[in-house]
Amino acid sequence: MIDDAVREVRSRYSLDSLKDDPIIRYYRDFYWHELGIDPTKQRPAQEALLRRILRGEDLPRINPMVDIGNVASIKFLVPIGLYDIDSFGGKDLVIRYAKDGEVFNPIGSPQRVLTKNQIILSTVDGLILHVYPYRDSEITRIRPETRNVLIVTAGVSGIDEDRLVDSAQFIIDLAIKYLGGGAYVNPTVIRDEKVINV
Repeated sequence: MIDDAVREVRSRYSLDSLKDDPIIRYYRDFYWHELGIDPTKQRPAQEALLRRILRGEDLPRINPMVDIGNVASIKFLVPIGLYDIDSFGGKDLVIRYAKDGEVFNPIGSPQRVLTKNQIILSTVDGLILHVYPYRDSEITRIRPETRNVLIVTAGVSGIDEDRLVDSAQFIIDLAIKYLGGGAYVNPTVIRDEKVINV
């Protein structure tokens, strides 16, 4: 499955043409205009994965659940976050701007001090799961012993909600098929402070 997804990416895109894909463009524009981040220096997560593949590298193999998420990310062209629910106690989550000086522990990197222009997903009591939409937390990452996973697909203006729902459902379906998992809720779109069940 992973090899098929990599072959499809290489047949569809080139390093030069990738930036012109309309979906990739929406995320790049969001970085520039909403976050003030140069997307050529700090890439959206899915674009970073796609560029890695187009440079001839393999899709990273981390563990089966994360690998499924990475396949969904390159297939649907959206950032995917997977989080160990037990690591944050299943607490309610909020999407908000960081406070200047908040500390974040990214996977595989030293602690970072955040600024107020960065959008984060955190528990209501302040544990940061990710910096939207490109870095996940070491604290809530998927481990071999993880049994309960929260799937978050990150949208921006212009991205069709069906793409987000389909990417989450794709992950659920493959986790059931290959990992013996089960789904306890249907994918839900959160938009404009409303929750829409789909």
